Amino acid sequence: MNDHTNKTLPLGVVALLSLGMLSPGAQAQVRDLQQQQQQQNTPPTTAAPASGTQLSFGGYVKLDAIWSNPSAGAGVSADQQLEPGAIPVGPGAGADEHGQVKLHARQSRLFAKAITPTELGNLSAYIEGDFFGAAGNETVSNSNGFRIRHAYGTLGGLLAGQTWTNFSDPSVYPETVDFGGPAAQIFSRQAQVRWTHAFDGGQWSVALENPESQVTLKDGTIFRADDDKVPDLTGQLKFQTTLGDFSVAGLLRQIRVASSKNPVSRESAVSGGLGVNGFIRFGQDDLRLYLYGGQGVGRYSNGLITEATLGETGPWHLAPQWLGGIAYRHVWSDTLRSTAAVSALKAHFGEGAFPGATQQVSSAHLNLIWSPVQKTNFGLEYIRGHRQTVDGLEGHLDRVQASAQFLF
Repeated sequence: MNDHTNKTLPLGVVALLSLGMLSPGAQAQVRDLQQQQQQQNTPPTTAAPASGTQLSFGGYVKLDAIWSNPSAGAGVSADQQLEPGAIPVGPGAGADEHGQVKLHARQSRLFAKAITPTELGNLSAYIEGDFFGAAGNETVSNSNGFRIRHAYGTLGGLLAGQTWTNFSDPSVYPETVDFGGPAAQIFSRQAQVRWTHAFDGGQWSVALENPESQVTLKDGTIFRADDDKVPDLTGQLKFQTTLGDFSVAGLLRQIRVASSKNPVSRESAVSGGLGVNGFIRFGQDDLRLYLYGGQGVGRYSNGLITEATLGETGPWHLAPQWLGGIAYRHVWSDTLRSTAAVSALKAHFGEGAFPGATQQVSSAHLNLIWSPVQKTNFGLEYIRGHRQTVDGLEGHLDRVQASAQFLF
């Protein structure tokens, strides 16, 4: 029900099938990929027999009602989804923002898919968006902007377009009512060219993805030189076993800053990270876990941490970091299920780093989701968030969220 996904098959297989697999029985959708699986299982609305192309359209409507203590402030999306970097810190943090109530329908979603059989395998195209684009005012119309989430095509093992980074394994994201999901996670959707190849018992994939370097200046400004020269390289190796699915993911990238003013700096470095993921089944229940670490992973951790810090003078400092999470989902009945999930992230900044920069975060989610009939979900969730900055100031968030979701 959130901004991510769940599946019981490897991500590359799902990519080859254009996110077209629906988990059986009580294995309800987990994050948006699983929701896509349920949505796309609907028979195509239109077909073009002459070309053999099948077209399908779908999506869902979702209402979220959220109580936050404290609020992140006026007119911010952090009150509509968990954004740990916005949790107020320090003495009196959020003192005037207790017990805020917010209702919105921005997670509502639309997609279109086309599949054409060819001699080289299925040719497919997929496009999807929601309403978490430019925010509208809440005075009269609540006219939030539509944004592109996924826009890609596949032919055989080739994928080109915008979708989940190959450095992540969305199968391990927990099912949460909250759109933001765990505070600590590898999360990015971006343009890429990917090749996936299946072998007996698994698959491997490699991708060239859009580069973007960002550093935090001494005054806290996030600086983007937009002078990247080399695409990010990602790879993933997945295994299917009788116990569950496991993957190892890697990232290699060039971090680059080239500016003649504010600040004057010309720095570049090669950095990267590694991660392991697991999806383990216990009958209808499942356990999901992930652990990532590296130097310069930066924005891949949901944009929470920048790749480096840079003072007014002197060399920059690449930020080592680690993050991990674990979640257990229990199926109570054919219509009722729960997930308990925890996550944590910590980064290490060099001397002279901006004192207010986020250094560590953690979160916990506990929910109950009821699906009385197919393509409906009613959820209730408690969320606990924590944030600490470089100077040691801390803040906490308590949130209760209820939702109603109707897929079509």
